[in-house]
Amino acid sequence: MRMIDLGSHSLQIMDTATTVECGREMRMRRSLRTLVECMVPACCGFQPTSSSSSPSSAYREYWTHNETTISSTPQPPPVRVMRLTGTFFGQRKGRVSFCLQDDTRSSPLLLLEFAVPTAYLAREMQCGLLRIALECSSTSSSACSLFQVPLWSMYCNGRKVGFAVSRQMSVSDAAVLKQMQSVSVGAGVLPDGDLMYMRATFERVMGSPDSESFHMINPTGTSSAQQLSIFLLRSS
Repeated sequence: MRMIDLGSHSLQIMDTATTVECGREMRMRRSLRTLVECMVPACCGFQPTSSSSSPSSAYREYWTHNETTISSTPQPPPVRVMRLTGTFFGQRKGRVSFCLQDDTRSSPLLLLEFAVPTAYLAREMQCGLLRIALECSSTSSSACSLFQVPLWSMYCNGRKVGFAVSRQMSVSDAAVLKQMQSVSVGAGVLPDGDLMYMRATFERVMGSPDSESFHMINPTGTSSAQQLSIFLLRSS
């Protein structure tokens, strides 16, 4: 070995080749890679099935597991909205009926007779705000749709006013609806002078099999100024 003087420092120059421990370095790299492969799947919440499992296969297993869990979680039913024709009609001194149709020429989807007189409902409408809630019990109607429930408890602006009965269309009902086929929106008295009516477009909101609501649409085609709503509720 030769010594070369570089001022105050000495530099050693090796004349012979130095042996590098390549085998030890490769073993350390393999150990480090194995450690990483074991740690990454463990951070995802599960252990690899064998020592040959790679991080990519572990991630695929993790995401497949979570996608299955998410898809199997019950989701709330979607809210569906559509528009129907709703008509109140009845004799001045008789009970009022309410009919829902797809359009003015179709058969009724729902026909209810309210226990309240036509004159009473007309007075409530004059107040500018009318909320009719019809409630039934799930113990007696759980097997049928809301349109098939035969009997409802009726509330008008928060006050119980009796009952509402679902019924089939009679000959007189058919005659009244036929006279009104040309009326899309409006209120008045039929030519016989004794039968009052009010017809409007309603927005039907189906929240669940146990709840639906119908909101009157104002003549401009929006529901922002709705003054009349009907709720069908099935309670447990």
